Amino acid sequence: MYDQQHFSRRQFLQRSGMGIGSLALAHLLGRESLATGSAPHFVGKAKHVIHVFLNGGMSQVDTLDPKPELTKRGGQMLPFDNLQTERKTGVALPSPFQFKQHGKSGIPISEIFPHLSKCVDEMAVIRSMHVELPNHEMSLMLMNTGDQRLVRPSFGSWLTWGMGSENQNLPGFIALCPGGLPVGGAGNWRSAFLPGVYQGTYVDTSKTDPKQLIEYVHNDRLTPQEQKSQFDLLQKMNDRHLANRPNEVALEARIRSFELAYRMQIEATDAFDVQQEPKHILELYGEGPQNRQLLMARRLIERGVRFVQTWHGNMQPWDSHSNINASHRKVAGECDQGLAALIIDLKQRGLLDETLILCTGEFGRTPSVEMGTNGSGAAQGRDHNHWGFSLWLAGGGIKGGTIYGATDDFGFRAVENPVSAHDLHATMLHLLGIDHERLTYRFAGRDFRLTDVHGKVIDKIIA
Repeated sequence: MYDQQHFSRRQFLQRSGMGIGSLALAHLLGRESLATGSAPHFVGKAKHVIHVFLNGGMSQVDTLDPKPELTKRGGQMLPFDNLQTERKTGVALPSPFQFKQHGKSGIPISEIFPHLSKCVDEMAVIRSMHVELPNHEMSLMLMNTGDQRLVRPSFGSWLTWGMGSENQNLPGFIALCPGGLPVGGAGNWRSAFLPGVYQGTYVDTSKTDPKQLIEYVHNDRLTPQEQKSQFDLLQKMNDRHLANRPNEVALEARIRSFELAYRMQIEATDAFDVQQEPKHILELYGEGPQNRQLLMARRLIERGVRFVQTWHGNMQPWDSHSNINASHRKVAGECDQGLAALIIDLKQRGLLDETLILCTGEFGRTPSVEMGTNGSGAAQGRDHNHWGFSLWLAGGGIKGGTIYGATDDFGFRAVENPVSAHDLHATMLHLLGIDHERLTYRFAGRDFRLTDVHGKVIDKIIA
């Protein structure tokens, strides 16, 4: 394994050859990457990832994990002596939503997802996820980077470093979020100690004009030929400057990011212009920024972008501490049609088999009602719950119509086949043809990996 602190990018590419040092040389300079082998470790089923982040914390017992016993015990204290929650909670709060079984698999889905429920035979539902703390910032870091305390590269950065991008005119990793940033901001798509070119590119999808989605992507003062002449001169000057500083990784990343920005003029506006889609596709996805950005995600994947992350909105829109009925119904209604459309659309284009979709929050919510700060005044909402929650995956080699793991009778704690964030990441990398134990990067004298010293592939959800 090369210690990439001691090599320039060109030196690394020259020395790596076709061995463990040059996985999928792609991305910035026409299919270029800095990873650990000339090809994936084995033939993967997925080539791209769309990560749908329902930030704030989706309630498992109101969406994917119905609990009849919770309904039966409504208004009673649940039989747990030492199951800590972030805030004080009280009696059992039954779900206000009805569940019905759908598809050939008969997977039960809440009524707040009427469109998505029609796609259950393409989905694998994991009901036994768990994380370490009921805190937004730390759980977001864990789900994105594999570490909840230290600065580490995000999954999208690891993947684009490892596999590169199939389109040199667009970033390999794009984060879409309407109206601002989620909790933790750009830290959710950081590249950390990986080269800076592998950090996610943020786009505010609340804007409908594609020319406004990425600021300054067009130059209104110079003609394309004038820009080309200017760019060629700058490129020569930068290369000369860099040649005298061969180990300046940050400098090189900055230069390549400017080169990418220049090339994005060719394709960025087109990729984000969903109005180019035919009427029936626009109607399939529906209106609103959440549905629109899911259509953008499909267009980006179609153009070779490796990893697209969509966030529901700024801060934490799924954080339903009060009135779970109204709040969860609202946020589910904003993305339900688009989520179903994404699966349907990818499938009809022959892209679902090679595109892995992950839909999750950073944790779940308590089956017990959240109390006021003084222990009274419950407002029919739920607190954060890291002990057990649900998510779903589809496409990319996932065994559709599958339920994996279980929580207890009330939906509080994962009790059957618990799945950690490291297990999830290991499984996703496996579907992409990457052995999570071999995808390593040497930094500060040691080898790092996304899954640290943990992670177990969940074979039972793989087709």
